[in-house]
Amino acid sequence: MASIRKGGAILRDCLKLVGAAAVPGVTTKMLDAMAEEFILTKGGRPAFLGYYGFTGTLCTSINEEVVHGIPRDDKVLKEGDIISLDGGVIVDDLYTDACITVGVGRIKPSTQKFLTHVSQTLEDVIANVVKAGVQVGDISSYIEQHLKKAGYSAVRTLTGHGLGTTLHQFPDVPNVGKAGTGPVLPVGTMIAIEPIAAMGSPDVFTAEDQWTVITKDRSLSCHFEHSVLITEGGCEVVA
Repeated sequence: MASIRKGGAILRDCLKLVGAAAVPGVTTKMLDAMAEEFILTKGGRPAFLGYYGFTGTLCTSINEEVVHGIPRDDKVLKEGDIISLDGGVIVDDLYTDACITVGVGRIKPSTQKFLTHVSQTLEDVIANVVKAGVQVGDISSYIEQHLKKAGYSAVRTLTGHGLGTTLHQFPDVPNVGKAGTGPVLPVGTMIAIEPIAAMGSPDVFTAEDQWTVITKDRSLSCHFEHSVLITEGGCEVVA
């Protein structure tokens, strides 16, 4: 478990650093370079770089971009934007995965409310639901209902997932579902739980770059994610 915890600590600190640097005038490529240097300096390897040909260390998704935004020199952050910073770290061939969404400069109160609610949904589902013996559907249902209650939509086509010696493995952890269904999570399982939400419709499409997923109605989207280890006493947030 030491390797997983080391990778998680590197990833947490990386996202904190890059999130603070997401200010007006910065490009997503600059943020990506900062993340790559940090991860390598701390003894980890970027999990996303080269994954199925992905060209960045981070997925940098702005405003209506839901996930998988490619870091680019011509993507310049502006006052009032929001950006999801999604990354992964490998230590001793074990993977961690996490994401934060941050505001760029001053953002609208309604946008901040959206980010706060989705972030808190992630914290609450971990605190109230995740433990040994829970079924995936219990996690999925909790996330779906909490987002819906606030008037937001869970993006149905994108899910959390298992983690370990690969970045994506069994089981999928959807953000919509029915309690009391799905695989049972035993002690020792590590999963990425990641509420991915839209302020409007949950319908999405993939851009011409074949990576960036965008809301069809161009509504704002945000994404928060933790790597979570199921333990005897409940669970541990690794990243």
